[in-house]
Amino acid sequence: MQAEIITIGDEILIGQVVDTNSAFLGTELNRVGISIYQITSIQDEKSHILKALKEAEENADIIIITGGLGPTKDDITKHTICEYFNDTLVENEDVLEHVKQIFLKYSSAPLLEVNKQQALVPSRSTVLMNHNGTAPGMWLEKNGKVFVSLPGVPYEMKALITEQVLPKLRAQFKFPYILHKTILTYGKGESALAEEISDWEDNLPSYIKLAYLPSLGRVRLRLSGKYDDKKALEKEIQNQVNLLLPQIEDIFVGFEEDQSIEALIGEQFTKANKTLAVAESCTGGRIAQSFTANAGASAYFNGSVVTYATASKVKILNVSEAIIEKHSVVSKEVAEAMAENVRILFNSDYGISTTGNAGPSKGDSEAEVGTVWIAIATKDGVYSEVYNFGNLREKVIGRATNKAFEMLQKLFLKK
Repeated sequence: MQAEIITIGDEILIGQVVDTNSAFLGTELNRVGISIYQITSIQDEKSHILKALKEAEENADIIIITGGLGPTKDDITKHTICEYFNDTLVENEDVLEHVKQIFLKYSSAPLLEVNKQQALVPSRSTVLMNHNGTAPGMWLEKNGKVFVSLPGVPYEMKALITEQVLPKLRAQFKFPYILHKTILTYGKGESALAEEISDWEDNLPSYIKLAYLPSLGRVRLRLSGKYDDKKALEKEIQNQVNLLLPQIEDIFVGFEEDQSIEALIGEQFTKANKTLAVAESCTGGRIAQSFTANAGASAYFNGSVVTYATASKVKILNVSEAIIEKHSVVSKEVAEAMAENVRILFNSDYGISTTGNAGPSKGDSEAEVGTVWIAIATKDGVYSEVYNFGNLREKVIGRATNKAFEMLQKLFLKK
């Protein structure tokens, strides 16, 4: 069974609002066994909506529409849906009372006629009461297809999907079981990895597909299976993972469904009662932010400094001016001094540093744009590597951040 998602609103098309609704809907529908056929973003304009609804009905069994349900004149979704279904709008007493109560409880403004119009719904629709807003969801059926229109406000839409739409879909239809298993790898490119595991990939069962998801120095391998027997699918997915892991054990770091690499490192540090400090230059705090985004980071993450300017490396991290003058600010010597000194500064077991030229200009060093030194210091010594991550600034920063995680985990696991 397939679904199509239609998001309505000019604000999405001009980039003023990022369409997070489709990502959420895709995840939640897939979770219950509904495949996404297509995601379409359209203008809040009648002919465009009618065309999208007609095409979606031809493509999919379930059509989820978000947006265009506000009280203002530019929100025309309800009226257009009525035209598509040859229906009329009627006032729903429960919705009207709900709108009145919201205004009484949360607003000092008077209830206007335009607000009361939120209670108008297609006569043949099943109303999905929106407990977090005034615009109700609407469920309609036509030619065996289900159409669900939801408000575009993310928290309102999410509550309606999880509390009402998905339970209703599960009660009405039987879906196959869909399972995804995503393997995280670091340190090998997509092409080389694909060649290495080609025999394994060629022998996957027909109901299990593999997708390569490369991103700045790491590749995610996503196994996706669809089958009627949940236990059989889970068993076969695990069997395929067991066959794959010995072939990629040098680059395997974990499973995305479990945790990110930075969360995995944090867990490993916490279990080993080890601590970490970070000194960043070209990555500008990206490494520290990634660690502290995870709950419980204070158990192992002692602190960080962003010594972006050369002078800050000298004043805050006590990197020798003589070393900088002799070797340049983007060098093995400076990276190692940063890592060791930040470890000492925060009294940590590990210190990690980055210094490089992210571009577009060379800054205080003559090193080529894209050059990044990454160093890791422990009480037993300092280890460093140099890389060139290309000439696109965001790519350099992202790849340097990911490479730092990879180096840190590999070194930690050797201890």
